[in-house]
Amino acid sequence: MSLAITYSRALAGLHAELVTVEVHLANGLPAFNLVGLPDVEVREARDRVRAAIQTAGFEFPMRKLTVNLAPAEFPKESGRFDLPIAIGILVASGQLPAERLKGLEFAGELGLNGDLRVVRGALAMAMAAARDEHTLVLPKASAAEAARVRSAQVLAANTLLEVAAFIAGRHTLDSPEESAQIEPPCYPDLLDVKGQTQAKRALEIAAAGRHSLLMTGPPGTGKSMLAQRLPGILPPMAEGEAIESAALLSLVGKFKPEMFGTRQVRAPHHTASAVALVGGGSDPRPGEISLAHHGVLFLDEVVEFDRRVLEVLREPLESRAINISRAARQVTFPSHFQLIAAMNPCPDGYLGANLAARPCRCTPDQIARYRGKLSGPLLDRIDLQITVPALASESLRAAPDGEPSAAVRQRVVAASERQLARQGKTNADLSPVDIDQHCALDEHGEQLMRQAAARMGLSARAQHRICRVARTVADLAGAERIGVAHLAEAIGYRRMES
Repeated sequence: MSLAITYSRALAGLHAELVTVEVHLANGLPAFNLVGLPDVEVREARDRVRAAIQTAGFEFPMRKLTVNLAPAEFPKESGRFDLPIAIGILVASGQLPAERLKGLEFAGELGLNGDLRVVRGALAMAMAAARDEHTLVLPKASAAEAARVRSAQVLAANTLLEVAAFIAGRHTLDSPEESAQIEPPCYPDLLDVKGQTQAKRALEIAAAGRHSLLMTGPPGTGKSMLAQRLPGILPPMAEGEAIESAALLSLVGKFKPEMFGTRQVRAPHHTASAVALVGGGSDPRPGEISLAHHGVLFLDEVVEFDRRVLEVLREPLESRAINISRAARQVTFPSHFQLIAAMNPCPDGYLGANLAARPCRCTPDQIARYRGKLSGPLLDRIDLQITVPALASESLRAAPDGEPSAAVRQRVVAASERQLARQGKTNADLSPVDIDQHCALDEHGEQLMRQAAARMGLSARAQHRICRVARTVADLAGAERIGVAHLAEAIGYRRMES
């Protein structure tokens, strides 16, 4: 036949659009035309496909060849269309039968020797193919990744010749082997942090309700150590969360099968741009906040970030997603991340440290400008704001105190299960309507909240966030209702000492 149709996928965020690859052979001078809004990588497929077909032992048709990638208005990128184009050419030229193409999708970049190379976004393609009940043929490395979607039918191949033999009925393609059981990640233990009882308590509350946290304190007080130990006390990821996280990492080629189910901890340097943080580009890719989906985004020395860069976090902290609009396309990436930030109290870092050898020499104006790099609207969106004080030398040389991460994690998991059973979501995600239903205060609590709002100038958003934190404190205590003690503790986490 002179016309063949195969199927593949084009990526738009986590959505994988079905692409129909139409291959037509006609009489005329030899030519290879590729249409359907392909980018440079796709247009270069003409040379890769020609060489791969010839080195695999097939004949490349010396006729007028037209390949259309439909729908035409959807941009096509990367080398994943090499394999479906090559298969379409072999079917259109009569070298392979068309009957076995039904229900199959193909994706894979071809080497000049016919080998199949890994492609980005295998998980997203597998999720979409599973919804359409199609079988997805992928390079072996990408197939192992796609097999994480249990409902997907995935076949693995090493070369174009293997795929061709499968379509001809002379060879079988196997599904990827089931990966071995993944060992739980070994996180640093919270027991390593000496002292800092209040900071550890705040970290436990942040983990239990997935609240954002800002730590302020002199250098060397353990802020970074505390942040590094947060993943060790977070609840294990649900399978759906693990697949979403892995799919986002797959879009940028950073997924590792052995890390499946591990909460990501992203810690960009303070020189990172806004695009690096939220994503973007002409072909939009996810940024750090999306790569930290269902994980932790740690901003160390947060005031050293450009203020305009920090301001882009305001909307994702509320909506849990980032919408990237470009002239040709619009993409939405999920960004359900937990923000942990750390900063010094002043430019030289020693305000309130009470160190006779290194007193703070910053003027009030310098301190105000330094802290002013964090805007009020951004601070308003951070649930817990604590001071991490300097420790005495005796405390540093003492034996480890406190509890190990395993003990704290048990309480966090129990509190998390209470939240999911009661409202189906974490306390950090409660809407105003949910707060009225699940965070109701008694008469004494209402009085305390009114006093705190008047004295501290709390906005409506800040009061809602205090209620969420108080609900988490109550969950950790196993209480059905929020008590005055729970609310008082939550209010205390909105006030940082100088």
